[in-house]
Order: sequence, then structure tokens, then C-alpha cells
Amino acid sequence: MAEKPHLYLVDGSAYIFRAYHRLPPLTDPEGTPVGAVYGYTTMLWKLADDLDKADGPTHLAVILDKGSYSFRNDIYPEYKANRPEPPEDLRPQFPLIRDATRAFSLPCIEEEGLEADDLIASYARAAQDRGWNVTIVSSDKDLMQLVGEKDGARIDMLDTMKSARIYRDEVKEKFGVYPELVGDVLALMGDSVDNIPGIFGVGPKTASKLIDEHGSLTAALDAAPDMKKSKLQERLIEGREMAELSRVLVTLKEDCDLPEPLDDFKLDGVPPEPLAAFLAKHGFTSLLKRLDAGRGSPSRPTDLNPAKQDTASAPATNGGNRQDLPDLPHIDRTKYECVQTLERLEHWVARASAARVVAVDTETDSLDAIRANLVGVSLAVGPDEACYIPLAHGGSDMFSDKPTQVDKAAALAALKPLLESDAVLKIFHNGKYDLNVLARNGITVAPIDDTMVISFDLDAGRSLDGIGGGHGMDELAERHFGHLCIAFKDVCGSGKKAIPFGEVPLDKATEYAAEDADVTWRLYQLLKPRLAEEGGTRIYERVDRPLVPVVAQMERHGIKVDRAHLSRLSEEFAKETARLEGEIHQLAGEPFTVGSPKQLGDILFDKLGYKGGRKGKSGQYSTDQAILERLSGEGAVIADKVLEWRQLAKLKSTYTDALQEAINPETGRVHTSYSLVGAQTGRLSSTDPNLQNIPIRTEIGRQIRDAFVAEEGNVLLAADYSQIELRLAAHMADVPSLKEAFAAGEDIHARTAQEMFGTVDRDTRGRAKTINFAILYGISRWGLAGRLGVTPEEAQAMIDTYFQRFPGIQRYIMETLESVRERGYSETLFGRKTWFPRINSKNPNERAGSERAAINAPIQGTSADIIKRAMARMMPALDGAGLGHVRMLLQVHDELVFELPEGDVAAASPVIERVMAEAARPAVELSVPLGVEIGTGPSWGAAH
Repeated sequence: MAEKPHLYLVDGSAYIFRAYHRLPPLTDPEGTPVGAVYGYTTMLWKLADDLDKADGPTHLAVILDKGSYSFRNDIYPEYKANRPEPPEDLRPQFPLIRDATRAFSLPCIEEEGLEADDLIASYARAAQDRGWNVTIVSSDKDLMQLVGEKDGARIDMLDTMKSARIYRDEVKEKFGVYPELVGDVLALMGDSVDNIPGIFGVGPKTASKLIDEHGSLTAALDAAPDMKKSKLQERLIEGREMAELSRVLVTLKEDCDLPEPLDDFKLDGVPPEPLAAFLAKHGFTSLLKRLDAGRGSPSRPTDLNPAKQDTASAPATNGGNRQDLPDLPHIDRTKYECVQTLERLEHWVARASAARVVAVDTETDSLDAIRANLVGVSLAVGPDEACYIPLAHGGSDMFSDKPTQVDKAAALAALKPLLESDAVLKIFHNGKYDLNVLARNGITVAPIDDTMVISFDLDAGRSLDGIGGGHGMDELAERHFGHLCIAFKDVCGSGKKAIPFGEVPLDKATEYAAEDADVTWRLYQLLKPRLAEEGGTRIYERVDRPLVPVVAQMERHGIKVDRAHLSRLSEEFAKETARLEGEIHQLAGEPFTVGSPKQLGDILFDKLGYKGGRKGKSGQYSTDQAILERLSGEGAVIADKVLEWRQLAKLKSTYTDALQEAINPETGRVHTSYSLVGAQTGRLSSTDPNLQNIPIRTEIGRQIRDAFVAEEGNVLLAADYSQIELRLAAHMADVPSLKEAFAAGEDIHARTAQEMFGTVDRDTRGRAKTINFAILYGISRWGLAGRLGVTPEEAQAMIDTYFQRFPGIQRYIMETLESVRERGYSETLFGRKTWFPRINSKNPNERAGSERAAINAPIQGTSADIIKRAMARMMPALDGAGLGHVRMLLQVHDELVFELPEGDVAAASPVIERVMAEAARPAVELSVPLGVEIGTGPSWGAAH
């Protein structure tokens, strides 16, 4: 028993939203949403388990918000006005979360008109006054005001996300002041989430500095009139009233009437019966199994871990359960093995071979897979059953000590049969990187699964407020398991003090590397079954999974770049930007930094007096592209010049300069990196360098593409789908006139011009082309007006006419939006889901943005699926035609670029065209033909 009572107060409201974003939507046997309930239950269970292992509490309670209204709304009606309503599928889960808390036989405290923070503050102070220690389970910055000691009774915090204790020094590190002054800092900086005004333009650093220098909010505000004249001085003087109001709003109420007495929070263990009944009712069978697995009696009355309690026979579960998630133990890094002998490596290879499934991860000395040196390999065959095989550890100095490790050549020879065996499935996370590293070491890995791609195919776009939307391993581990992975910087350091991974001590390297393999194995067990349950198998197996090794090979091939050509272009662009800068200065009447949005905004709207300037939160004018294009349309020559300057400056820095730096010195080629999860609709995106944003139809864009060249004796072949999105729209919306036009090989934009305007000339065809594509992107009348240079009323008339001529398009749009609003996601012809959690938002801008994206996602996504299928089939088809030496180098939008001997163009062209034209079959039979245009030349530009 602890020397003195120790109260734990759990901020349950924070747990709820973390739980909601951790898991996909789940339903119980009665069809009630329970994703957040399940996540909350597992998080509460983990907390209980962790506290049970440590010096656990004697008293514990969960504190919740009763509602959205509190006494602070009487003081300031706009308090928390910006907060959106809870998602529709979360609302029915609130009472179930209370039931979950009580199922653990824990007090669940809430009070009308009070926020959870106030109840926590009041209970914490009451306990401290009785001489108890208190731990607040939360990372809420407002609660950090409570941290400290009084008469030997201490209040601290526990951040379960980081497994970190927060006391006075941690608060000082975060805010620059100790807890008693945190409220003063918060009052100055405000809080956009809670809509606490603070003082405009005063951020956390400035607020912290002011309070630290002056000792309090009042002192800082009193000192403002005597400060040096500045914007800050003005803001402090003008904003005093708001700062003082904010100080009242952030002050925690520490004297609330306590709904239940502290002594009622005493822990007497967790009786299993109510918990078992709750788990059974909602179909949480994996947790029920964990409860059933508990053996023995509580070691002490405060035991919290339900699995350690004596368990009665659990009730049978309803067969309707759909979330029988894997029952995995918490990650225990102490169980990982560092493999330092060939004998132990052979043991692990044998285990993996017998298991038939092994998670694999590589450690290297670079993020660039084409330049990286292999430092080690980690394997996992089960939860906590993971190892790390160091291959190149030791200091960079030739005289430094090298730790004991398996000879690299011998280790790779032992691993090669396993990694190449058709009988063993290899699991990777972002496997494309590892495939390239291992291929450069003589190992061609197959077959594979990729948990990053599986996650994307299940949950693309599913996040709300940017929470839980990524597919990186660390983020998925935190979201699905509540586990915080070791950060790379924690083992290698950061900045100038960073060391290569090969210099990390083996004990730390083993924990870091083996954890990656362990987490990957666990993610596979969790995510792979969901593919079948949620209809994701088709897109994963038929489109994305086969593409991983194909894209990896394309990255290894790279493409040759003419450095001299790029250097000449950089010089030309530098001269042109200098000329444009001079003209801009002349138009402005003074020199200024054209690349500075602030200076440009001041010139445009303050000095030159253009109308329509709007300032953001930073206090400076927006000068984004839309603003400049509007000014250009109104006749502002300076806006034209700035737009031209920006394009040239961007092309110079992004391409003509950066491409020279990106040339691999060993290969003489540029190796872009493709992401299979970078674009929500499923399109590939490229980075380092990004080849997707080279202007397609401008002369400058062609000059840049001219720098991409073939090796001597070879040519580049560019194969481009012709108007594929319009063809897919004709098929998916079932528009007879458009389908007929495509079948007849007509100019589709001319056909649209004839339908829309009754005549075809350069102007009407150009307008028709803009309208064709804009409609598919869900453009508004204001957006179309801006593109065509007409009034919104004229644009609306064009949209109305378009829908009259092509009613199928309007029907498709309405049906798509109706479906997405009901289901929450759109779907391509191949079953790729893209989630739109904001489609029913009460915020009109959020809702409109989601609607525009939802209209286009099925078409653009289907286009992406088709070209991916073509890529996966391409090399087998070329191999079959005796053209295996043809290399597929690039995929950019709707185009594939190949390199081949000039003499093979005639033989390869029909094969490439056929594969692309038939890529949808047999999964999807389109009612319009897919047109493919092919060109060749010594450079990419010449191939167009």
C-alpha cells in the first residue's frame, strides 16, 4: 500500500476524441456505431494495465464533460463558438462511453454547467488539501496550471500518448514559465480552438517572453505604455480588455461543489462480471477473450488490470459482431533479440520460413533508397517476437571499434532464400523503399504485402481535422494500438549532433529497428482482414499491391538528364526574372522584394490602392495566385508580371537548379520517388524531384522536358491517354452523345462547343474545353466565371446549358453527392474508396470543398486505377513480345515514359498501346474506347 493516498483523475473527454479518430467506423451487433467506444475501452484498459505495473493509484475517477455549455458562456457568449458539432456517428456513442467507464466499476463524474477541467481542478485541490498526491491523466495545457506541490502533497500529470510525466520543469520547458503563470501566458496568446480571444498578433513565444520578463499579465499590460513604440506595444494597449477577459476564461474553477466525495473513488479491484457483460453486449470479442484469459486473484485490492481478476463465465456474444480485432499484447521492447552470430540468424530464418509470414524492415544511412547503404535488417514473426540483424555498425573512423555482428555477405546469403521464397509472405511498411535497398544488394523480394498501402486503400481521406489521416507506421501505431514508437531523432539525434544509424549502440538500434518490424507485423494482423470485411480486397489485390515492385523498379531505372541543358535554362530564367523584377519595381514606383508576400501586399493594396485586399490572421495581405489572377483580370499589369515572375522563379528553383543537384553521381540519372499514398484519389505522386508539376502545354515546360534524354542509341517513348477523364465521365454518367463522339473519334471539345454554343471556332472550342473539365471538378459559377472572364451570372447560364445538353452529367453529379453524403465515401469503378468526413459539415466552405472533390474523385480515381493496372501488366506483356529490355521510366498524370533502342519502336509501340487501351478489362468493361497517343524522340519534350 502506498504511504499516502494517490488520486488519479482521468480526463475522459480527451480520451473520447482520441478514441474516435484511432479506429475506423465500427458497429455492434445491433448496428449502433461503437468505434469510439471500442477505442475508449481499449485505452482505459491499457491505462489500467500500465498503472497496475507501476505504483498504482489508491483512488481513481474518470471526469467527463456533461455538455457544451458552461458558466464561461455567460461571461463571453462566443466562448468555444468555433467548435464544430460532434460527428453524427459519435453522438450515440457518448452514453455508451459512460457505460464503458461504469463497466470497469470506476466513478464517472460530470456536472451540468461545468467543464471537465473545472471538476478535475476542484477534485485535485480538494485531494491536495487533504495531503493526497494527485496525478491528472491528460496533456491538456489548461490543466498544467495545477501542477505543483503544497505541504508535501504533489499534483502532476501523465501524458499517456508519450508515456511521460509532466511536472514543473516540463511545464517550464513548454511555456517558458512555471505553472502559476501559465494562465497569464494563455491569456495573452489566446486559443483559437476554444475561441479565447487573447491579443491579436501575440503568439506563444511572445506571450511567454512578456510574462517571464514582467512577472505577470497585469505587470506586462501596465508596462505597455512605456515600451518602445511598435506594433506589439499598440496591440498590448488596444487589447488589454480582451487579455483580461481571456485571463478569466482560462482560469480553472477550483472550488466547485464535488458531485461525489473523494473517499468514494477508493479502488477495490475490477469485478469481471459487469465488464464481461458490457463487452459481450457490444461484440468486443477480442477484449472478452483477454478477460477470459485472466488467471489468479488480485495481488492487492487496487489491482486495475481486468485480465488479472478472477473471471466468471462470460456470456456468449451475439453473432453479429464485426470487429473481432486481434488480441495482441502491449509492445515489450525488452523481448527483442540482437542477432550477432550466423547461428542465431539461421535460427530466425528457420522460424520465419516455418511461420510462412514475416515482417521485414531495413535500416540504412540515407532516405534515398538508390544511394542508401544497408546497415541492418529486422524481422518479426509475431507480437514481441522480433530481432535486429546489424550488418554495418561501428564508427566511421577506420580505427574505431566495431561491435560483434554477422559478416554482411554471409548474412545476405542466409537471408536471400527466405526473402526470395515464394512460400513465405514478406510484410513491409512502405515496402518500395526496402525493395530497392535489397535489390541493390542482390535480393529480389517476393511475394510481398504492404501495410501502408493497405491502410491507404481502407482509410484514404478518412481523418477529421487532420487527425489520424496519415499512413506512416508511427502514426498508425499510435492510432490503432495507442503505442508511441521510438522516434528516429531519439536514437540518432538531430541537427549538427545527429549521428548515422550505423553508429547507434546495438541495444538502442535493436529496440528501434525490431520495433518497426514488430509494429508492421501487428498492423498486418489488424488491417489485412479489414480488406475483405470492408470491400477493399479488389482495389488492393488488382491495382495497388501488384504495383509496388513495378514502381520500385522504375525508381531504380531513373532517367538521364542533360546537365548542360539545365544549366543554360537556369541562366536564361535568372536573366528573365531579373528583367521582370525591374519592370515590377518600375510599375510599383520603388524597389521591393518581389518574393515577399508582405511587401507585395503592401505595394498592391496600400500604395497602389487596388481594391479587394484581405488580411489574414498574421495581419498581412493575401497575395496568392487567385488574388493576382483577379487583379490581372481587372487590368493590373503588375499582377501579370508578378505571376510570370513567380512561375519562372519556381521553375528555376524546383527544376532547372534542383534537377542538377538530384543527378545521382553513380548512375548519371535522376531517380524520382513515387508515393502510392500521396494523393487521396489514388494517383501516384512524385518527390525528390517532383515531376508532376512541370507545365504540360507551355513552351517553358517543353524546354524543361527537353532536358530528360535517352542514352546514346536509345529513344524515349511517351504514351499518353487521350482525354481519359472525359471518356470515363461519358461512361460513368452514361451520356450517349459523348459516347458516340468518342466512338467516332470526334474532337470532343468541338462537339461540346456545337452543343453549347451552336458554332465551333477557336473561342467556343476553348470555352467548351474549359467547361468540360471544370464541370467534372465540381466548379462553382464563381470559379468558372474567373476562368472564362465572364460574370457569375453568365457562368451559371453556361453551366445550366451544359446540364441541359448533357443531362447525364448532372444526374451523375447529384447521385454521386447523394451517395457520398449517405455512405461517407466515393468509389471508383474498381472499388477504391475515398472518404469525405466533411461532406455534411455545417461550415459551407468545408462542405463545398468536400462536394467538389467528391464529384471528381470517382472519375480521377478510376483514371488512376486504369494507368496503374497498365503499369503492372506492362513488363510481362513486353517480356512476352521479346522486348524485356524496354524500360518503363516515368509515370506523370496520364502518361508513361519508356526508354528503348530506336530499332524497337515499331515492335514496342503496339504492345504498349494495347496494354494501356485494355487496362480496365476484364474487371471493368467500358462503353467508350480508351485512346492512347504515342510519340518518340531523343528527349521527353521531343516525344510529344
